[in-house]
Amino acid sequence: MGMDALELGRGLFRILETGDRALAAEVVHPDFRNRESSVSPQACSLKGPAGVLASGAWMRFAFSDLHFAVTGIVHEEDQIWVRLRMQGRQTGAFVRFRDGVLDQAVPPTGREIDFEQIHVLRLRDGKVVSHEAVRDDVTMLGQLGVFPPEPAGMLRMVTWRLTGRAKRAAQQVTALAAEAAAGS
Repeated sequence: MGMDALELGRGLFRILETGDRALAAEVVHPDFRNRESSVSPQACSLKGPAGVLASGAWMRFAFSDLHFAVTGIVHEEDQIWVRLRMQGRQTGAFVRFRDGVLDQAVPPTGREIDFEQIHVLRLRDGKVVSHEAVRDDVTMLGQLGVFPPEPAGMLRMVTWRLTGRAKRAAQQVTALAAEAAAGS
């Protein structure tokens, strides 16, 4: 017997927190598409559970103790709306991409993040088939000292770029996401 819609909504974020492959197979439709994957490693754009598992690996690379605290969830017909708080501590580089290429790498800060997001999930055949989100990324970047720019944080980001550490972090998280997607 499959999960009900609210369990599916919560389950998707549990996969991101844990990388649970069995749960991904139960929750995520083979045709799953993540509209938000454009800023993540390319493996996060893969269809189905592979893309979700890659996305979770990408986020856990940057944020230890990653948790999605659901504050509200609504289901109507084939859609679920999930309001939550993304929480964790930035202990790894937070790497963002644009068109599959390194765009920004925030070196580990050790800082806590806690910010709101709203996610819209669509269901098909008793599983989650698509995802899109509205996130308060400005608050998250502020918590990391990126926006508004803190001089010390900006200097660290520039130094990371110039020394090649940003590129190496991007390569490392890209490989990790690809391994998660492939099941390694």
